[in-house]
Amino acid sequence: MWKWEAEGDAKGVIVMIHGAFEHHRRYGWLIEMWRLSGFHIIMGDLPGQGMTTRSRRGHIDSFEDYLIEVKDWIQAAYQFELPVFLLGHSMGGLIAIRLLQEEKINIAGVILSSPCLGLIATPPKWLNLLSYPLNTIFPSLRINPRLTIDKATRNLDVQEADMNDTLYVTKVSVRWYRELMASIKLSFANINQIQDIPMLVMQGGDDRIVNKQFVKEWFNLAPLSEKRYKEWAKCYHEIFNEPERDEIFVYAKDFVDSQLKAIGYIV
Repeated sequence: MWKWEAEGDAKGVIVMIHGAFEHHRRYGWLIEMWRLSGFHIIMGDLPGQGMTTRSRRGHIDSFEDYLIEVKDWIQAAYQFELPVFLLGHSMGGLIAIRLLQEEKINIAGVILSSPCLGLIATPPKWLNLLSYPLNTIFPSLRINPRLTIDKATRNLDVQEADMNDTLYVTKVSVRWYRELMASIKLSFANINQIQDIPMLVMQGGDDRIVNKQFVKEWFNLAPLSEKRYKEWAKCYHEIFNEPERDEIFVYAKDFVDSQLKAIGYIV
């Protein structure tokens, strides 16, 4: 994991969880925005992605591997003795949800960015059925998810950078796919087990990867005392890379600042 300290006096810590296929280096702009706003940031690369070498690229043995990793990041955040916020994008949002369903963690709030609660493009039925026996006999078999960079964001600079990014995962294992699908199912099945933490869900209105209807359904069912849903009409999946990202960041920061005020921190 990596740590970036705030410019000046810090008022909180943001633990960020990236999405599938990507890595922490794609979050340079967002890290700097939080840092300049008075927050420490902790982030790492998830197992099998980015600069990690603990497992084969694009492969995990269990979705639990992700939860274990993120718990370590949160423990590191506690060392600052400041309010901690969790920010998860896409699969990172799903990881945050599953963590809040499985553990009781001391955080002041959570932000979900286009959380992966259902996919728009799914494999053909025959391939989906085939993935069950393959998951047993050849779980590390890797397949091309056929997600093109232009579906993630309208930001041409980001698209160009991604095309030349050697850390970007281009194939995932059968086990990874089955674990992802099982975790999405559990996020709905265990919805009443989620820890009651203030939550902001922000969703790209023109998301080409995550099905926003599933996100809305999950949000409406979530039994939380304080929750907000904000849809950004023209945005694709990666809302913090979109042309509107400055406005989106301000909205996210306002949520965090409001939680700090609610618990007695001066903002």
